[in-house]
Amino acid sequence: MGRRAFFTDRVSKFLGTLVAVGVPVVFLSLFFLYPTFSLILRGFIDDAGEWDFSGFTAVLGSARVWRAVWQTLWLSAVATFFSLTLSVPAAWTLYRLRFPGRAFLRGLVAVPFVLPSVVVGVAFRSLFSEGGLLGAFGLDGTATAVIVGMVFFNFSLAVRTVGNLWVRLDPRMEEAAASLGANPLRVFFGVTFPRLLPALSAAGALVFLFCATSFGLVLILSGTSVSTVETEIYFLTTALLDLRSAAVLSIVQLLVIALSLWVSKRAQNFGARTQKLRTDVVASPVRVRDLPAVLFTFAVVVILLVLPLVNMLVSSWRRGGEWTFSNYLDLFVPRAARVLKEPVWFALLRSFEIAVYAAGIALVIGVLVSVVISRRPTSRFSKLSLSGLDALFALPLGVSAVTVGFGFLISLDAPPLDFRQSWWLIPLAQAMVAVPLVVRLVSGVLEQIDPRQLEAAAVLGAPWYRVLWAVELPLASRSMVLAGAFAMAMSLGEFGATSFLARPAEPTLPVVIYRLVGKPGAAEQGMAVAASVILAVCAALLMVVAEAWFDRSGVKRNTPAVGK
Repeated sequence: MGRRAFFTDRVSKFLGTLVAVGVPVVFLSLFFLYPTFSLILRGFIDDAGEWDFSGFTAVLGSARVWRAVWQTLWLSAVATFFSLTLSVPAAWTLYRLRFPGRAFLRGLVAVPFVLPSVVVGVAFRSLFSEGGLLGAFGLDGTATAVIVGMVFFNFSLAVRTVGNLWVRLDPRMEEAAASLGANPLRVFFGVTFPRLLPALSAAGALVFLFCATSFGLVLILSGTSVSTVETEIYFLTTALLDLRSAAVLSIVQLLVIALSLWVSKRAQNFGARTQKLRTDVVASPVRVRDLPAVLFTFAVVVILLVLPLVNMLVSSWRRGGEWTFSNYLDLFVPRAARVLKEPVWFALLRSFEIAVYAAGIALVIGVLVSVVISRRPTSRFSKLSLSGLDALFALPLGVSAVTVGFGFLISLDAPPLDFRQSWWLIPLAQAMVAVPLVVRLVSGVLEQIDPRQLEAAAVLGAPWYRVLWAVELPLASRSMVLAGAFAMAMSLGEFGATSFLARPAEPTLPVVIYRLVGKPGAAEQGMAVAASVILAVCAALLMVVAEAWFDRSGVKRNTPAVGK
C-alpha cells in the first residue's frame, strides 16, 4: 500500500470511527442522559428554578410513599426468594440431566422472555378472577397474585443463570464426597450449594431488580390495592400532576436499581475469580435419586407457566359462561367497548408500526456501538475507552422504562427538543430501552470472529470498510436479525414508557388492553383477554421465526436477560 493510500485509509478509518461513536453517543445523550438528568434535577429544583430540597422532605415524609416503598421491597424480596428456590431443582434437571423432551421443556421455561407484561397480567387475572379456574382462592387483586406473576416472569431468568454455572462446575468434587459416604442432601448443601452462591447472588439481584420494576404487571393484577414505587410515580404524574414528587420517587428508584446492579456485578465478578469452570461436563442420564427434582420441575412448569397461558387461551373463547367468537370479532368493531373510540386492531397496527421504527433505530445505533466495542485495540487507553463506551450503553438496562417515559415527558417539551406533539416520541423511547439488548446480541458475535479472517482480507488490500461490509457484517447478520426481532417484540409489548407518552386518541395495543381490563363489563374483559392472546402470539411468532433463522448459522448465542 502506497503512502497516499495508507494516509487515505487512516483518515477514512478515523472519520468512520468518529461517526460510529458520535451518532450513538449523541442519541444516548439526547434520549437517555438528558431526560434522566432532567428528571433528577426536577427533584432538587423548585418551580422558580432555585435549588430546593424540601421536595425530598415532603415526599419522604409521606406515609403513602413509604407504604409504596415498603410494598415494593417486600414484594420483590418474596418473589425473588421463590424464584430462586424453584429454580435450583429446575436448573439441575434442565442443565445437568439428559432425558427425552429436555429441549422442549427448556423452550417452555424460556417463554416468559417474549411475553409482554400486560399479557401476563391478563393471564393471571383471568385465572384468579371470580369465575376463573382458581377464582375460589380469592387471590384477585391481592399481593399474592402480584408475587405469583413476578415469579412467572423471573423463574426462567433464575434457572438460566444458575444452570449456566452449574453445567460447568467440575463434578469430581461431588463424586468424591459421595464416595466418602455423604448422602445426596449432604453433598448438595456441603459441596454444591456453596459453589452455586455466586450465580444465586447474581440471579437474585437481577430478579429483585426486575420485580421492583414490574409496572404493568402490578397495575393490572392489583389495580389500586397494591402500590409500588412505579405505580405511585404513575399516580402522582397522571392523577395529581405532581411532577416534582414523582421525580423525587424516581430518584429513590434509581438508587435501588443501581444497588441491585452493583450487587449482581460483584457476585458475577466474585464467581469468575473463585470458580474453576469446565466446558466438557456431560449431562447425566436420569437416575432414581433424580426423580424428585425432575417431577418437581415438571410440576412447576405446568402449574406456573403452562396453566395461566392455557387458561387465558380458553377464556378468550368464552363470554358470560358460554363459548363464543365475540371476544375476537369485537376487536374489529368500532366502539365495541365504552373506553374505545376505534377498533382494537387499529391499535395493533399502530403498535406494529411503532415497533418497526423502534427496532430499526435500535438496530442502527446498536450495530454502530457493537462494531466499535468489538475492536481489538492494543493500547491500554483504547481498551479503557471501549470498556467505558460499553458501560455507557449498558446504562439503560439499569433504568426502569417508567423512568425513561417520565423523563421524556418532562424534558422533551421545549424547543429545540419539543417532541410533545411528535409521533416519534414513543418509537424513540422504546428504541432507547432496546439498544442495550441489540448491543449485547451483536457485539457478542462480532467478538467471536476469528481475527485471522480480518487480517487475511486486510493483507489482500481490502480497506477497513470493505472488511467490515464484506466479512464482519455478513457473519453477524443472523444475530442482527435476532436482535431486531427481540427489539420488535419488546416494543410490541412495552407498557411502562408508553403509558406516559401515548396520546389518548392513539393508544398502542398494551395501553388498550390496560383500559379494557380496568372496566368490569364481560365484553371489555373478554376483549382484553382476546387482545392479549393476539399480542402474545405476535411476539412469540417474531421470536420463533428469528430463532429459527439464527439457529441455521450455528453461531454461539449471547442473549442477555431482559426485563419487563
